[in-house]
Amino acid sequence: MKKEESIPHKFESLSDAHTAFGLPKPLHPLISLISVNTAFEVHRPSGIHVLNFYKISYKPKLSGKLKYGQDYYDFDEGGLLFASPNQIIGGNDHNAAECSLYTLLIHPDFLWNYPLAKKIKQYGFFSYSTNEALHLSDNEKATILSLFKIIEEELNSRIDDFSQDVIISQIELLLNYANRFYKRQFLTRKAVSNDLLQKMEEALDGYFDNERSLSKGIPTVQYLASSLNISPSYLSDMLRSLTGQNAQQHIHNKLIEKAKEKLSITSSSVSEIAYELGFEHPQSFSKLFKTKTRLSPLEFRRSFN
Repeated sequence: MKKEESIPHKFESLSDAHTAFGLPKPLHPLISLISVNTAFEVHRPSGIHVLNFYKISYKPKLSGKLKYGQDYYDFDEGGLLFASPNQIIGGNDHNAAECSLYTLLIHPDFLWNYPLAKKIKQYGFFSYSTNEALHLSDNEKATILSLFKIIEEELNSRIDDFSQDVIISQIELLLNYANRFYKRQFLTRKAVSNDLLQKMEEALDGYFDNERSLSKGIPTVQYLASSLNISPSYLSDMLRSLTGQNAQQHIHNKLIEKAKEKLSITSSSVSEIAYELGFEHPQSFSKLFKTKTRLSPLEFRRSFN
């Protein structure tokens, strides 16, 4: 029984989601904006679930503090949470349990034949965890709510030949603002992010010093993210904002750093060093090393000596 209860419920359509929320069928089969201002009482589905569509929620209350300078500042004006199709959401998270003022549901088919259908997959925040939600200031809140209201008006009163173009342009504008505001969040949390950067370096050093690479291979972005209790997408975006490089590039840099160390102070062969660092094939190691240093491992060893 426990195993069955842990299986997430999957909502295949917007109608399924509306039924779970205790709402009438959506006005449009492929897009819906659920608001607490509706005449119907909104019920939040219990337990973990999977949506077959994109979800963007604005929550008036979103706990969390942002580091700015030497002080922490509360962003009490709520924030945005994002979910992509087939992502498991819900559960016992307190933030997730709080009521959303607006919940926008977008089936991928609604974006079909529009550039946004491909572009939306490039926004990393659709894979962020709840604790990595976007916190909003007063002005940012006003901007986001104004876009929700435009979409709401279009869906409720002006469904015509232009509605889809208008709504998609508003969705894209909302995502662009979210992207900008997340960059601000990385900056205002710079001290916290620098602490995570240091912990990531320690995790990588520990991985190689404890020779985990011999049994587990090259460290992955997923491993690093798990060790820091953040999502892989958030880790890469945070690192990119701080250093200009994503998590995978940081792993490669650490590999080259460790390789240079072994090439300069040991007599191990290139193949031995490759296996020690977690590579299955020495050729892959040599290719990465030359890409990063413009020298083959043996050329580096000779130039060092």
